[in-house]
Amino acid sequence: MAPINLEYLCTMKIHILGASCAGSTTLGEALSTRLNIPYFDTDSFFWEKSAIPYTVKRDPALRNQMLKHELSQKEKYIVGGSLVSWGGEWKQLFNLAVFLYLPKEIRMERLVKREIERYGNDIYEDQQRHKLFLEFIDWASKYDDRSFTGRNIGIHENWLEGVNCPVIKIEGDTTVAERLMRVIDVVEHI
Repeated sequence: MAPINLEYLCTMKIHILGASCAGSTTLGEALSTRLNIPYFDTDSFFWEKSAIPYTVKRDPALRNQMLKHELSQKEKYIVGGSLVSWGGEWKQLFNLAVFLYLPKEIRMERLVKREIERYGNDIYEDQQRHKLFLEFIDWASKYDDRSFTGRNIGIHENWLEGVNCPVIKIEGDTTVAERLMRVIDVVEHI
């Protein structure tokens, strides 16, 4: 891969979003490494650290304050994860938005694999972890249903219509390298 002229990246601010297991974190971390831009995952701000991970939501005002504080200390950054329920001001903070879309079957297969990697057989054997696993699978499986009241593709598309930056949509089960090159190609022309 040819080196990138980092001069134009001095104030690059990228937002990557999509359904759970669409690849936002993976792409964000790859872009962070390739472009030398810090990566922030919204899950780190949305969820409190707790004995059972991803079960205690942080106060919305506090999570927003925490992420804004982190970003205010950087000239360039990448934020991965959905910000649609965080307030309208987030639509104005980016130079580029990247929307990742994967078919449901692929996402759900990845999601189950990720949960097994994180928690092992506890997702089946521990009663509480199994209940959380089933609830998460149910929630994530509804992403393509525009009538679902939780996070769904329609909510993401509507949110993206209001951002003040270019939006790239990457669809399908492409490799991380392919996604990386698509984004870098756009970044080089902004």
